[in-house]
Amino acid sequence: MMTETTRTLPVAGGSLDVRTGGHTGPALVFVHYWGGSADTWNGVIGHLPPGQATVRFDQRGWGASRTLPGPYHLDQLADDLARVAETSVPGPYVLVGHSMGGKVSQLVAARRPAGLAGLVLVAPAPPQPPATVTEEYRQGLSHAYDSPDTVRHALDHILTATPLPKTMRDIAVRDSLAAGVEARHEWPLHGIARDITRAARDIEVPVTVLAAENDVVEPPRVLRDHLLPHIRHATLTTVPDAGHLLPAEAPGAVAVALEDFLTAVRRR
Repeated sequence: MMTETTRTLPVAGGSLDVRTGGHTGPALVFVHYWGGSADTWNGVIGHLPPGQATVRFDQRGWGASRTLPGPYHLDQLADDLARVAETSVPGPYVLVGHSMGGKVSQLVAARRPAGLAGLVLVAPAPPQPPATVTEEYRQGLSHAYDSPDTVRHALDHILTATPLPKTMRDIAVRDSLAAGVEARHEWPLHGIARDITRAARDIEVPVTVLAAENDVVEPPRVLRDHLLPHIRHATLTTVPDAGHLLPAEAPGAVAVALEDFLTAVRRR
Protein backbone atom coordinates (compact mmCIF):
# COMPACT_ATOMS: atom_id res chain seq x y z
CA MET A 1 0.00 0.00 0.00
CA MET A 2 1.30 3.44 -0.91
CA THR A 3 2.16 5.97 1.76
CA GLU A 4 -0.71 8.32 2.54
CA THR A 5 -1.03 11.59 4.41
CA THR A 6 -4.12 12.35 6.48
CA ARG A 7 -5.34 15.90 6.95
CA THR A 8 -8.37 17.38 8.63
CA LEU A 9 -10.75 19.25 6.34
CA PRO A 10 -13.38 21.59 7.79
CA VAL A 11 -16.90 20.90 6.45
CA ALA A 12 -20.39 21.85 7.57
CA GLY A 13 -20.81 20.88 11.21
CA GLY A 14 -17.28 19.61 11.80
CA SER A 15 -14.47 18.03 9.81
CA LEU A 16 -13.49 15.09 7.62
CA ASP A 17 -10.22 13.16 7.71
CA VAL A 18 -8.98 13.05 4.13
CA ARG A 19 -6.24 10.61 3.09
CA THR A 20 -4.10 11.50 0.09
CA GLY A 21 -1.32 9.58 -1.58
CA GLY A 22 0.82 9.60 -4.68
CA HIS A 23 1.64 12.42 -7.06
CA THR A 24 0.84 11.28 -10.60
CA GLY A 25 -2.41 12.75 -11.88
CA PRO A 26 -5.16 12.95 -12.68
CA ALA A 27 -5.95 12.09 -9.08
CA LEU A 28 -8.52 9.42 -8.29
CA VAL A 29 -11.06 10.61 -5.70
CA PHE A 30 -12.76 7.55 -4.21
CA VAL A 31 -16.33 7.59 -2.83
CA HIS A 32 -17.50 4.52 -0.91
CA TYR A 33 -20.83 2.67 -0.79
CA TRP A 34 -23.60 2.70 1.84
CA GLY A 35 -21.98 0.66 4.58
CA GLY A 36 -18.41 1.25 3.47
CA SER A 37 -15.49 3.50 4.31
CA ALA A 38 -12.26 4.75 2.81
CA ASP A 39 -10.90 1.25 3.50
CA THR A 40 -13.33 -0.23 0.96
CA TRP A 41 -10.73 0.85 -1.60
CA ASN A 42 -7.67 -0.80 0.03
CA GLY A 43 -7.43 -3.57 -2.55
CA VAL A 44 -7.96 -1.30 -5.53
CA ILE A 45 -5.32 1.18 -4.37
CA GLY A 46 -2.95 -1.71 -3.74
CA HIS A 47 -3.23 -2.68 -7.42
CA LEU A 48 -2.62 0.81 -8.82
CA PRO A 49 0.78 1.87 -10.16
CA PRO A 50 3.17 3.37 -7.59
CA GLY A 51 2.79 7.10 -7.45
CA GLN A 52 -0.80 7.29 -8.68
CA ALA A 53 -2.46 10.21 -6.90
CA THR A 54 -5.40 9.12 -4.73
CA VAL A 55 -7.86 10.76 -2.35
CA ARG A 56 -10.27 8.94 -0.04
CA PHE A 57 -12.36 9.63 3.04
CA ASP A 58 -15.23 8.30 5.15
CA GLN A 59 -18.49 9.90 4.09
CA ARG A 60 -20.52 11.90 6.60
CA GLY A 61 -22.10 9.62 9.18
CA TRP A 62 -19.79 6.66 8.52
CA GLY A 63 -16.55 5.36 10.05
CA ALA A 64 -14.26 8.14 11.23
CA SER A 65 -16.92 10.66 10.11
CA ARG A 66 -19.65 9.05 12.22
CA THR A 67 -19.91 11.98 14.63
CA LEU A 68 -20.53 14.56 11.90
CA PRO A 69 -24.09 15.84 12.25
CA GLY A 70 -26.75 15.46 9.58
CA PRO A 71 -28.40 15.96 7.29
CA TYR A 72 -27.05 12.86 5.55
CA HIS A 73 -28.99 13.23 2.32
CA LEU A 74 -27.42 13.07 -1.13
CA ASP A 75 -27.04 16.82 -1.54
CA GLN A 76 -25.08 17.13 1.70
CA LEU A 77 -22.87 14.19 0.75
CA ALA A 78 -22.31 15.84 -2.64
CA ASP A 79 -21.35 19.11 -0.94
CA ASP A 80 -18.83 17.22 1.19
CA LEU A 81 -17.38 15.42 -1.83
CA ALA A 82 -17.11 18.65 -3.83
CA ARG A 83 -15.21 20.27 -0.95
CA VAL A 84 -12.87 17.29 -0.63
CA ALA A 85 -12.08 17.37 -4.35
CA GLU A 86 -11.61 21.12 -4.67
CA THR A 87 -9.31 21.37 -1.65
CA SER A 88 -7.34 18.12 -1.89
CA VAL A 89 -6.33 17.99 -5.55
CA PRO A 90 -4.03 20.60 -7.14
CA GLY A 91 -4.77 19.48 -10.70
CA PRO A 92 -7.35 17.45 -12.64
CA TYR A 93 -9.15 14.59 -10.95
CA VAL A 94 -11.49 11.68 -11.65
CA LEU A 95 -14.35 10.78 -9.31
CA VAL A 96 -14.63 7.05 -8.58
CA GLY A 97 -17.97 6.29 -6.94
CA HIS A 98 -19.25 2.91 -5.78
CA SER A 99 -22.99 2.22 -5.34
CA MET A 100 -24.35 5.08 -3.19
CA GLY A 101 -21.02 6.82 -3.77
CA GLY A 102 -21.75 6.56 -7.48
CA LYS A 103 -24.98 8.48 -7.11
CA VAL A 104 -23.25 11.13 -5.00
CA SER A 105 -20.54 11.38 -7.66
CA GLN A 106 -23.12 11.86 -10.40
CA LEU A 107 -24.56 14.84 -8.53
CA VAL A 108 -21.12 16.42 -8.19
CA ALA A 109 -20.22 15.75 -11.83
CA ALA A 110 -23.49 17.39 -12.89
CA ARG A 111 -22.28 20.61 -11.25
CA ARG A 112 -19.39 20.62 -13.74
CA PRO A 113 -16.73 21.61 -11.21
CA ALA A 114 -13.40 22.98 -12.38
CA GLY A 115 -10.78 20.25 -12.48
CA LEU A 116 -13.13 17.32 -13.02
CA ALA A 117 -11.68 15.25 -15.85
CA GLY A 118 -13.86 12.15 -15.71
CA LEU A 119 -16.22 9.90 -13.80
CA VAL A 120 -15.93 6.19 -13.06
CA LEU A 121 -19.06 4.57 -11.66
CA VAL A 122 -18.51 1.21 -9.96
CA ALA A 123 -21.69 -0.87 -9.59
CA PRO A 124 -23.44 2.49 -9.15
CA ALA A 125 -26.92 3.33 -8.05
CA PRO A 126 -28.49 4.61 -11.29
CA PRO A 127 -29.95 8.09 -11.56
CA GLN A 128 -33.40 6.64 -12.26
CA PRO A 129 -34.55 4.20 -9.55
CA PRO A 130 -35.88 0.96 -11.03
CA ALA A 131 -39.38 -0.27 -10.28
CA THR A 132 -37.91 -2.87 -7.90
CA VAL A 133 -37.09 -0.09 -5.40
CA THR A 134 -40.45 -0.36 -3.70
CA GLU A 135 -41.42 0.86 -0.23
CA GLU A 136 -41.31 -2.73 0.99
CA TYR A 137 -37.84 -3.24 -0.47
CA ARG A 138 -36.54 -0.03 1.10
CA GLN A 139 -37.95 -0.86 4.52
CA GLY A 140 -36.28 -4.26 4.43
CA LEU A 141 -32.99 -2.75 3.24
CA SER A 142 -33.01 -0.29 6.13
CA HIS A 143 -32.48 -3.21 8.53
CA ALA A 144 -29.56 -4.81 6.67
CA TYR A 145 -27.00 -3.35 9.07
CA ASP A 146 -28.90 -3.69 12.33
CA SER A 147 -26.48 -6.20 13.87
CA PRO A 148 -23.38 -8.27 13.09
CA ASP A 149 -25.65 -11.16 12.09
CA THR A 150 -27.69 -9.11 9.62
CA VAL A 151 -24.49 -7.65 8.16
CA ARG A 152 -22.98 -11.09 7.63
CA HIS A 153 -26.22 -12.26 6.01
CA ALA A 154 -26.20 -9.27 3.66
CA LEU A 155 -22.57 -9.88 2.75
CA ASP A 156 -23.07 -13.59 2.07
CA HIS A 157 -26.43 -13.51 0.30
CA ILE A 158 -26.82 -10.06 -1.28
CA LEU A 159 -23.68 -7.96 -1.53
CA THR A 160 -21.13 -10.48 -2.79
CA ALA A 161 -20.99 -13.29 -5.34
CA THR A 162 -17.53 -14.51 -4.35
CA PRO A 163 -16.00 -15.06 -0.89
CA LEU A 164 -14.15 -12.04 0.44
CA PRO A 165 -10.65 -12.40 1.90
CA LYS A 166 -10.95 -12.48 5.70
CA THR A 167 -9.31 -9.09 6.14
CA MET A 168 -11.68 -7.46 3.67
CA ARG A 169 -14.68 -9.24 5.15
CA ASP A 170 -13.77 -8.04 8.64
CA ILE A 171 -13.48 -4.48 7.32
CA ALA A 172 -16.87 -4.75 5.61
CA VAL A 173 -18.55 -5.98 8.81
CA ARG A 174 -16.89 -3.26 10.88
CA ASP A 175 -17.82 -0.53 8.42
CA SER A 176 -21.43 -1.61 8.02
CA LEU A 177 -21.95 -1.24 11.77
CA ALA A 178 -20.07 2.07 11.99
CA ALA A 179 -22.91 4.52 11.52
CA GLY A 180 -25.59 6.15 13.58
CA VAL A 181 -29.21 5.26 12.98
CA GLU A 182 -30.00 8.43 11.01
CA ALA A 183 -27.08 8.05 8.60
CA ARG A 184 -27.72 4.33 8.22
CA HIS A 185 -31.38 4.84 7.33
CA GLU A 186 -31.11 7.88 5.04
CA TRP A 187 -29.97 5.96 1.96
CA PRO A 188 -32.42 3.04 1.97
CA LEU A 189 -35.43 5.09 3.05
CA HIS A 190 -34.79 8.14 0.87
CA GLY A 191 -31.61 8.41 -1.24
CA ILE A 192 -31.96 5.17 -3.17
CA ALA A 193 -35.43 6.20 -4.38
CA ARG A 194 -34.50 9.74 -5.42
CA ASP A 195 -34.64 10.41 -9.16
CA ILE A 196 -31.63 12.50 -10.26
CA THR A 197 -32.00 12.02 -14.01
CA ARG A 198 -32.25 15.75 -14.69
CA ALA A 199 -28.89 16.28 -12.99
CA ALA A 200 -27.30 13.26 -14.67
CA ARG A 201 -28.07 14.68 -18.10
CA ASP A 202 -25.84 17.67 -17.26
CA ILE A 203 -22.73 15.48 -16.93
CA GLU A 204 -20.30 16.38 -19.71
CA VAL A 205 -17.02 14.67 -18.75
CA PRO A 206 -16.12 11.15 -19.97
CA VAL A 207 -17.93 8.45 -18.00
CA THR A 208 -17.25 4.75 -17.71
CA VAL A 209 -19.46 2.34 -15.79
CA LEU A 210 -18.31 -0.95 -14.29
CA ALA A 211 -21.10 -3.44 -13.75
CA ALA A 212 -20.70 -6.76 -11.94
CA GLU A 213 -21.99 -9.83 -13.78
CA ASN A 214 -23.60 -11.39 -10.71
CA ASP A 215 -24.66 -8.21 -8.92
CA VAL A 216 -28.18 -8.61 -7.51
CA VAL A 217 -28.27 -5.04 -6.13
CA GLU A 218 -27.50 -3.12 -9.34
CA PRO A 219 -27.48 -5.78 -12.11
CA PRO A 220 -26.01 -4.88 -15.51
CA ARG A 221 -29.52 -4.81 -17.04
CA VAL A 222 -30.62 -2.18 -14.51
CA LEU A 223 -27.64 0.01 -15.39
CA ARG A 224 -28.33 -0.41 -19.10
CA ASP A 225 -31.99 0.56 -18.65
CA HIS A 226 -31.78 3.19 -15.88
CA LEU A 227 -28.37 4.82 -16.27
CA LEU A 228 -27.19 4.71 -19.89
CA PRO A 229 -30.29 6.48 -21.29
CA HIS A 230 -29.55 9.45 -19.03
CA ILE A 231 -25.75 9.62 -19.44
CA ARG A 232 -25.69 8.80 -23.14
CA HIS A 233 -21.95 9.14 -23.66
CA ALA A 234 -21.16 6.66 -20.87
CA THR A 235 -19.63 3.30 -21.71
CA LEU A 236 -20.44 0.15 -19.74
CA THR A 237 -18.16 -2.80 -19.06
CA THR A 238 -19.24 -5.94 -17.20
CA VAL A 239 -16.78 -7.57 -14.81
CA PRO A 240 -17.32 -11.35 -14.83
CA ASP A 241 -18.22 -13.43 -11.77
CA ALA A 242 -18.22 -10.59 -9.22
CA GLY A 243 -21.09 -9.21 -7.16
CA HIS A 244 -21.99 -5.78 -5.86
CA LEU A 245 -18.87 -5.26 -3.76
CA LEU A 246 -16.69 -4.96 -6.86
CA PRO A 247 -13.88 -3.02 -5.13
CA ALA A 248 -13.51 -5.84 -2.60
CA GLU A 249 -14.29 -8.83 -4.85
CA ALA A 250 -12.35 -7.80 -7.96
CA PRO A 251 -9.92 -5.03 -6.96
CA GLY A 252 -7.48 -5.93 -9.71
CA ALA A 253 -10.13 -5.63 -12.42
CA VAL A 254 -11.27 -2.28 -11.02
CA ALA A 255 -7.68 -1.02 -10.92
CA VAL A 256 -7.06 -2.06 -14.53
CA ALA A 257 -10.24 -0.28 -15.62
CA LEU A 258 -9.11 2.85 -13.77
CA GLU A 259 -5.69 2.76 -15.43
CA ASP A 260 -7.29 2.38 -18.86
CA PHE A 261 -9.64 5.26 -18.16
CA LEU A 262 -6.83 7.51 -16.93
CA THR A 263 -4.83 6.73 -20.07
CA ALA A 264 -7.78 7.82 -22.22
CA VAL A 265 -8.31 10.98 -20.14
CA ARG A 266 -4.63 11.96 -20.47
CA ARG A 267 -4.87 11.70 -24.24
CA ARG A 268 -7.76 14.15 -24.45
